[in-house]
Amino acid sequence: MKADPSRHAGNEDLGFLHQFEPGTSGDTVLLLHGTGGDEGDLLSIGRRIAPHASLLSPRGKVLENGMPRFFRRLEIGVFDEADLVRRAGELGRFVRSAARHYGFDAGRVRALGYSNGANMAAALLLLDDSLLEGAALLRAILPLEPPRPPHLSGKPVLIAAGRRDPYASAERVEALADRLRRAGASVDLQWSMRGHDLDPTEVDAVGEWLEATRTV
Repeated sequence: MKADPSRHAGNEDLGFLHQFEPGTSGDTVLLLHGTGGDEGDLLSIGRRIAPHASLLSPRGKVLENGMPRFFRRLEIGVFDEADLVRRAGELGRFVRSAARHYGFDAGRVRALGYSNGANMAAALLLLDDSLLEGAALLRAILPLEPPRPPHLSGKPVLIAAGRRDPYASAERVEALADRLRRAGASVDLQWSMRGHDLDPTEVDAVGEWLEATRTV
């Protein structure tokens, strides 16, 4: 039975604490916060850039000094890849369960991730290539080399990177773009002169990209 679409859901019934806001366009945006964020962090941005889409926003289940994340890291820039693979599997199952629960189209889900959430979205593309229709990756790097070659066959991916980002070197950003392109994704890599923080114009650019690359 579908949940009441008129309400938000802030429960853990599907495996993650989360918020869901229904939309009218048939599209769903999966919102993945950065370190220390929660399920409410990106809702206003999501509604701004995709005013008619449904929004699904889970909270990461890993805690680092009390701060939620989507997967463990051993130190800054060094990820626990075994944990990343496991957590990506959990998140993929959550998205599919949420689609059944709330009644949205599982084939029309794009991710919008920032920082740790962007790295998780990149991992979902590389590890579970049928899950997402595309993704906007804000301040991401290549999170891991997938154990099998993904097939992304033209899926649109936006990478928004900062030239002054101390956590995402140009080399590691370019490695992500190259790996996604080799998997067949249509990658739009956009550079700003920012650091790890976001410029409002970058957020607006995500909205323009979402609209320009819609397939339905």
